[in-house]
Amino acid sequence: MKEKASTQTRLPHPLVASIPIVVLIGLLASVIYLFGSDSLSGGSQTALILGTSVCVAISMIVYKISWKKFEERITKTIGDVAVTLLILLAVGMLSGSWMISGVVPTLIYYGVQIMSPQFFLVCACFICALVSLLSGSSWTTIATMGVALLGISEALGISTAWTAGAIISGAYFGDKMSPLSDTTILASSATGTDLFVHIRYMMYTTVPTFAITLIIFLIAGWGYGSNVELKVVQYTEGLSHTFNISLWTLLVPLLTGILIAKRVPSVITLFASAIMAGICALILQPHILAQIADNEALSAPASLACGLAITYYGATAVDTGNAALNDLISTGGMAGMLNTIWLILCAMCFGAVMVASGMIESLTRVIIRFARTRFSLVATTASTGLFLNLTTGDQFISIVLTADMYKDAYRQQGYESRLLSRTTEDVATVTSVLVPWNTCGMTQAAVLGVPTLTYLPYCFFNIISPLMTLLVAATGWKIKRIPCQQKA
Repeated sequence: MKEKASTQTRLPHPLVASIPIVVLIGLLASVIYLFGSDSLSGGSQTALILGTSVCVAISMIVYKISWKKFEERITKTIGDVAVTLLILLAVGMLSGSWMISGVVPTLIYYGVQIMSPQFFLVCACFICALVSLLSGSSWTTIATMGVALLGISEALGISTAWTAGAIISGAYFGDKMSPLSDTTILASSATGTDLFVHIRYMMYTTVPTFAITLIIFLIAGWGYGSNVELKVVQYTEGLSHTFNISLWTLLVPLLTGILIAKRVPSVITLFASAIMAGICALILQPHILAQIADNEALSAPASLACGLAITYYGATAVDTGNAALNDLISTGGMAGMLNTIWLILCAMCFGAVMVASGMIESLTRVIIRFARTRFSLVATTASTGLFLNLTTGDQFISIVLTADMYKDAYRQQGYESRLLSRTTEDVATVTSVLVPWNTCGMTQAAVLGVPTLTYLPYCFFNIISPLMTLLVAATGWKIKRIPCQQKA
């Protein structure tokens, strides 16, 4: 019995543990080459399932790990992201209803007339940072203000890739620094650090990073501004002729903001906002709902109900007379989120079997051996956070595992837990949105309609944040050792 137990707890050799990852990277590269922007419609999911099967096959055949262990881990991991999937469905309802009700068209209509193209990127970044800081949720911010700002950018002739980068940069700054953020709370609690100590300590790396980000967007904005008047007129005329543009529609985002301020859970806030937008559509945009239903056999009330239902669950297309504007206001509803949900489930399966097999632990043990100095300790922690975002496909798993793996190392070397919590969030939280198969990367690509690899180069806050962490670690600024009597 003892022999059997030792066999089952034996970790795979690091070279063996790297096989599923190498296979997955190769498959994903092939999928992107073959399918391009359509890679998330099934190709990437297939790659993740094949990578999962390679991990399971090696573990069961070579290391005699039972299938039940994998099954239990997969069940737990998918259970942990169940609320995330509900949020995605609520976001699908929200995006459709905010558009058809006239909320987003009204924001675009007035926004393009108020905002200057030269300062749009820096303003978009700052607005999303403020909303996310108050709400504690980058996802909610991007699904609401982000979608509206993206529409304004198209009318102003500003690159959607740059705009998505500004939106995501601002949203993740606010998410990271907000005491209401689930990732911020998780990073502090997983490392045993007081929440506000953790937030104050992050300011040394996060504030300079955000300042650099704003400067970049300010400079980049000066490249825009010429010949936008005609496009603005075309957009405003197309919107005003199609939708009932009314300031009353802005009651929906106002009431949504109140729910956010009251700290109502994200899924409830998003769902309630979608219902409010649906009521707004029934009152102000009945002609749009009838056009979506497109069924003359139905009575007027039935046609409105049919149009609203389609808005919530399916694809909608409204003819404004402007092809570019038609693309902008088209929505996918809950059905538009299904590819993302499918991808998340596959990514969670891969991450779950990599953890259950011990392959993740095997690889991270190799990494942690290099943590001999202050800089190498922070660098290996950052590398682990990024590595886990790439392999497990979820920022929450990445945060928890990184904190658990390095707690003892930081304590033994005499460093405060706040250094670990800051490093973990500086990397694990912000880089998750840069990984196409991570839950964050998939979600924001689906919500904004901009592929992850397209907006990635412009997410300056998310890119600079890990580098700033390494720079501060190299200089030792505000990094203190714990007195010997406190280490235990």
